Amino acid sequence: MSTDPSSPAPGSAETGGALLTAAGARIEEGSFAIIDAEAGSHVYDPAQWTLVRRLIHASGDFDFNGLTRFHPDAIAAGCAAFKRATPIVCDVEMIRAGVSKTRMSPLGVKAYQFIDDPEVIARARAEDTTRATQAMRRAAREGLLDGAVVGIGNAPTALLEVIRLIESEDVRPALVIGMPVGFVAAAESKDLLMRVETVPWIAVQGRKGGSTLVVAALNALMILS
Repeated sequence: MSTDPSSPAPGSAETGGALLTAAGARIEEGSFAIIDAEAGSHVYDPAQWTLVRRLIHASGDFDFNGLTRFHPDAIAAGCAAFKRATPIVCDVEMIRAGVSKTRMSPLGVKAYQFIDDPEVIARARAEDTTRATQAMRRAAREGLLDGAVVGIGNAPTALLEVIRLIESEDVRPALVIGMPVGFVAAAESKDLLMRVETVPWIAVQGRKGGSTLVVAALNALMILS
């Protein structure tokens, strides 16, 4: 069990370094120090805790100390993927817009979402499915899911489709971040993800989640990369 509440050094990669002004860095470091002090002991290794406390920082919710679960290879897989400029496939525009472009650019990373694509909308209507389901199918047809970091924070049906593609069509993302929020199939989709053994994942157990958390997780992984 990790009990080290030490804060990152000023200007360190964990705090965003050159992305912040000195005043901004002091505020962020102060926030992390408060989180460390109030969270106390936890079960995460240092790299996992870097990500978890960013979820807490983004939400103000200490429940993510405990609700956040990691496949054993998740952090290493995510960092390795970003080092080779893997794409990010998101379920909604909010995630694509929220991921730090300043962090993506040096890594050569691009983010995609297809939920507003006319073809996706037409297929969803024709097949009586959700746009989120069809968006993941479109990403698979485009060859974007294999080797990608997939970030899902809004639509449980997107996560369910990614799991189906993994299990039935041998699609192999580098990492799936599954944090859809809601009351219909949100908890269930994440429970299914946490049973996947062939693809690394990061998930939030239960109903809590959201696009803001996925953005925080993606930014944390790029900081660690």
